[in-house]
Parts: sequence; structure tokens; C-alpha cells
Amino acid sequence: MTEEHFDRLVREADPARLDLVGQLDGVKQTLLGEIMSESTLDRFVVPPRGRPSVRRFAGVAAVVVVLAGVLAVSVLPGEPGEVGQVASAPSTGAPVVYSPVAMRAAEKNPRLLINRPGWKATTVYGFTQETGTITFRNGGRELEFDWYPADGYADRYADRLHVNRPKAVQVDGWPGDQFEYSASDFEVLLRPRDGVFVELQTGGDWSRKEFARVLANVVRADARTWLGALPPEIVIPERALARAGEVLADVPLPPGFDVAALVDVGIYDPYHFGAAVTSRVGCGWIAEWRRARSSGDEAGVRRAADALRSSHGWRVLRDMDKAGDWPEVFWEYADEIAAGTLRPSYVQGLDCR
Repeated sequence: MTEEHFDRLVREADPARLDLVGQLDGVKQTLLGEIMSESTLDRFVVPPRGRPSVRRFAGVAAVVVVLAGVLAVSVLPGEPGEVGQVASAPSTGAPVVYSPVAMRAAEKNPRLLINRPGWKATTVYGFTQETGTITFRNGGRELEFDWYPADGYADRYADRLHVNRPKAVQVDGWPGDQFEYSASDFEVLLRPRDGVFVELQTGGDWSRKEFARVLANVVRADARTWLGALPPEIVIPERALARAGEVLADVPLPPGFDVAALVDVGIYDPYHFGAAVTSRVGCGWIAEWRRARSSGDEAGVRRAADALRSSHGWRVLRDMDKAGDWPEVFWEYADEIAAGTLRPSYVQGLDCR
């Protein structure tokens, strides 16, 4: 993850709190209510002393699996893989049906794909916010799509005029301007449309000819086609709860932590999904630590501090530490809590709301 990606994650993340229960009906609502009842949630809260047992964490994973079955409208294609031929139907011939949560997340973004074989989405985040990023990779080349609210277009365009005189281009009929930083480094600003503008940026070894060829094959897809083109490792709402079970396998949960709400975190690659989930866990424990300190609950203070201190051993953060800076930021604030202090910057640094 680049520094720009990380900065955007902690600065701009604002997951929309979709109404999960509103998406369920009849028996599904009853099941969700039973699973997430107060008595059940009590089993996921860290006990007064010591670290939760492995069995306690297994309970969280089991609930996640049950909820995933409730929320998934149908089984997703097993190997979406490459983006080429995005308009083709699944091999079974049966239409793929996605949950309303997934469709809503997909419909909030421009849904641009590269309609050429070999291109695969590798970095994805921000799909329930006003901004978002998806990066496609093919060998040593990358093409990153970023979108922002339309009201920021004029300033961005004015800034790019300092690069060079733009060349008018179109992306699937969407007019834009191409800027050239070098003979192998290009950027396209697509003009505001449907409340957003899109920025396309190259990475790796490109030529003008190859960029023009790929740009001519960028298409805007419908929501179902766009979701179907994402590889299976990308976490869409249907996969969120099952993936959350893996992320939370050895993570102590703060009091009242809503596992089911993780379905609304957005559409992410594994790294950014891990950051989104651990952000909620960390913010929950910080809120509990502050509550306990203000009320004189010394046991609660110790419990929250111990939970955050244990984050140095969480598998998800240790794995993520090999790829980016999020764990280091998380541990920095966790260590402050363990030492009895906390800087106000944690709100922005950990995206606590």
C-alpha cells in the first residue's frame, strides 16, 4: 500500500451505516435477532479477567458463518479472475443475484473495468464513501481509478494544467483530458458525471501506444457485471462476514461489538478490509477504556488496555505488517493506551467516529 493509499484510508474513510436488518425479512429477521440478541452478544465480550479462550473466538466465527448464509442471496462465481469479456454471462447460464447491500455499494461508484484479458483488480477500497479506489494490474503495469465528488474537479484540473497541455480523450463515451508526466507516465481526468469525476493514473512501464490501446478498452459496466468481474479475494458484502470470521479469529472484541454490522464496511481488498475491521475493534476498545477511566472502573481500564496490548499478537495485523503501515499506526495508539495515555489524534489515525 502506498503512503497516498494509507493517508486516504485514515483521512477519508466514512463507511455508510447501511440498515442490515432492513435487508432481511421473515425468518431471516428472526434468526438475526436471535443471533445478535443481548444474551448472545455477551458471549463475545471479553470476560473481566484474562484473555478470551479459543472456544470463545470460535463462537464468533460460527455466528459469522451463519450470518453470511443469511445475507448471501446466491453463491458467487468461483473464479472471476481476469477482467476481459466483462459482459459474458456465468458459465452455468443462470443469472447471478447479489444482495441489496452489494448492489448498493457497486452502484455508488463509476464501475469502470478494463475489457481486456489479463487485467485483475488488486487494490480496492472506499466503495461506501464519496471517494474510492480500484487498481488493476497486468504483469508490470498498473492502472488506478480514483473517484471524487464532482465539486473538487475544477481545482484538480487547474492543478494538472501545471503538468502540460492536456489532450482530449474519451473513455467509453465519457469525455476527459489526458496529461503526460513522461513518455511512460500518464493520467486522465474524466469530467464530472453523476456527481463524481474520475482520475486514471498509470503505474509501471507504459508506452503511449499501449496506454491508448488500454484506454480504448476501458468500459463502464452495470453493477452486476462489475461485481462479477472482481476476483474472489476481493471482499464484497456477501463475503464480508465469512472473511471477518478469519480476521477476528484471535481478536478480543470490545463490549457490544456488532459483528453483523461488518457487512456494511464496503468493498475492499484483503489488506484494506483487515484495516477497516481492526479499526472498528480498536475504536471500540478505546471507547471502553475512556468510559472505564471516567467512571473509575479500574477493572474495565485494565481489560481494555490488555486487549489493545494483545494486538501485537493478532494474526491479521502481523500478516498486514508485511505489506503496509496500518499495523504500526494501530500499535502506536495501542501502546499509548497500555501506558495510560492517548493522543486526540487517534480519532483520525484510527478512523474512530
